[in-house]
Amino acid sequence: MHAALLRSAHIRFVGAALLLAVAGCGGGSGTGGTAGTMGNAGNSGGSGTSGSAGTSGAAGTEGNAGTTGSGGSSAGTTGTAGTTGTAGTTGTAGRGGTTGTAGTSGTAGRGGTTGTAGTTGTAGRGGTTGSGGAGTSTSTMVTTFHNNPGRTGVYVDAALTRAAAATIHIDTSFGQGTIMGPTYAQPLYVGGAGTSQPDMIVVATARNRLYAFNAANGSEVWPNAEFGAPVTTQLDINSGNRPLLPFGVVGTPAIDPATRTIYFNAATNVSSTIRHRIHAVDLNTGMEKSGWPVVTETALKNAEGGAFIPTNQNQRGAAVIAGSRVFVPYSGHIGDADNYHGWVAGVSLTSPTDVVGWSTRAACGGIWATSGISAEGNNVIFTTGNTKASASGGFSAPSTYGDGEAVYRLGQSLTRTTTAADFWVPSNWSSLDSSDTDISGSGVQLFDVPGATPSALALVLAKDGNAYLLNRTTMGGMSASSVRTLKVANGTIIQAAAVYTTPMGTYFVFRGGVTGCPSGSTGGLMAVKVSAASPPAMTPAWCGGPSSASNPIVSMTNAQGDNAIVWVVAQNGALNALNADTGAALLTPTVGLSATKGHQTPIVANGRVIVATDTRVYALTP
Repeated sequence: MHAALLRSAHIRFVGAALLLAVAGCGGGSGTGGTAGTMGNAGNSGGSGTSGSAGTSGAAGTEGNAGTTGSGGSSAGTTGTAGTTGTAGTTGTAGRGGTTGTAGTSGTAGRGGTTGTAGTTGTAGRGGTTGSGGAGTSTSTMVTTFHNNPGRTGVYVDAALTRAAAATIHIDTSFGQGTIMGPTYAQPLYVGGAGTSQPDMIVVATARNRLYAFNAANGSEVWPNAEFGAPVTTQLDINSGNRPLLPFGVVGTPAIDPATRTIYFNAATNVSSTIRHRIHAVDLNTGMEKSGWPVVTETALKNAEGGAFIPTNQNQRGAAVIAGSRVFVPYSGHIGDADNYHGWVAGVSLTSPTDVVGWSTRAACGGIWATSGISAEGNNVIFTTGNTKASASGGFSAPSTYGDGEAVYRLGQSLTRTTTAADFWVPSNWSSLDSSDTDISGSGVQLFDVPGATPSALALVLAKDGNAYLLNRTTMGGMSASSVRTLKVANGTIIQAAAVYTTPMGTYFVFRGGVTGCPSGSTGGLMAVKVSAASPPAMTPAWCGGPSSASNPIVSMTNAQGDNAIVWVVAQNGALNALNADTGAALLTPTVGLSATKGHQTPIVANGRVIVATDTRVYALTP
């Protein structure tokens, strides 16, 4: 399956909490402060009725802490930010360094370990009305692929209006951000830790390199390190179905912000053989945590499909943290080579010897999607690809169903489900297997459409060119119908879609071989409106953007979806911005970057768009 995936370009949120987790990034909760009724992290540094946001004042009239203003490492130790106080409704905090607010050398105004941030404060770049709140960090966190476990790809950032998008450019203050690629994994973003750690942009590459850049100036926070030798020769993969090289970290890592730990799988050259290792690295030091990495082929015991054979397995989907475990998906190599299976490994965050596993019973059935595994609460949700009657044979379906062409929802133990509500297999699974047009190219996006019946939905975009809407509460089991199916592409869909809600409705946007565009609308991306009907309907809304591009994301200035913008990087390295309601180009001309992989997905953090190419990390700002 997916011979093209590594060679080419591969709302409501589920619960309001997913969206609010992004919107409420104006400061982490302090440990002991309580609220003043009108506290505000404004021009004078006041933070509630009795606390203050720093000994020398917060951001100045230009929203910049300058050389003297800072958040204060001891600010607000007993004071509070105020339950209705904001972090500056139009002013936002800076991108800066270890102690200051909003200035060129300050961070996002972290002033004080016990104060809390204004509930609607944003962590932007230092406006005229105030700095960040008084919590431990006011920085936006991007800790997982597409910014949330529902994989919707939505970011809330007050600074990125549609007018601002027209002026976006490379932020030269960030520096070069040089990396050793190729780079398939999405960059991540973590707020600083007190005065000892700045806000960081974190990137993992296919050379098994992990980089942490100071978000203010692009300097490395700690020296980048190689976590196991990457695979740089063909080794013993046979029959011409070989991994793209170099072959190391491909799937996007996942970060646990509570412990500041990043988890990722690295394909590793061990004695001229491909092996897989799941790493846990302390973001404060860049060092591997005690007891890690997990030796995957040893930790994953025989399942119904047989042993985990690391030489035959590939790891290209994003990891996710759900409950008390990090979950990592596996597929095969280009061309469905040899005897691999779709695997999920679930490793305890606190005890790396505690590993659970699940695999397809039939050969193949890989979990291929860039978005990897989605999650809802303690459950994980993923798609499987085509299975085969014989591991070494062609694309012919097994006579007995063996877990391919499915959407599964599993709990923390990854126990196989037989409950129809927890999986979905289309009635034509056998023909999808035989034609290699499976449903695992794009993963699952989880979202709600209030007023629709059903309202809790899962979106699957498949290699057969169809968009499938599923009832997320009751999937239906074997040979089940979808809630709605729409042909949206005239070829395979292999990418990661974004799902978003604006005042005009709920949409999903994707790229790849689109068909059925509205009259007069052309481009490589399509947005499809999902209407609040019974059952919900899908209607193409617009086509636009570059003909060949990476995975799209969406930014908006508030939780209501105002100023919604689709951001996407063309394969020629150009950043594009589109009006998310109409598809109209907002950025003319586009901004040129260096060569970018089709897997690559930009992020939005603290008023900037961040892109990892094969050689460099870019920060772009209005």
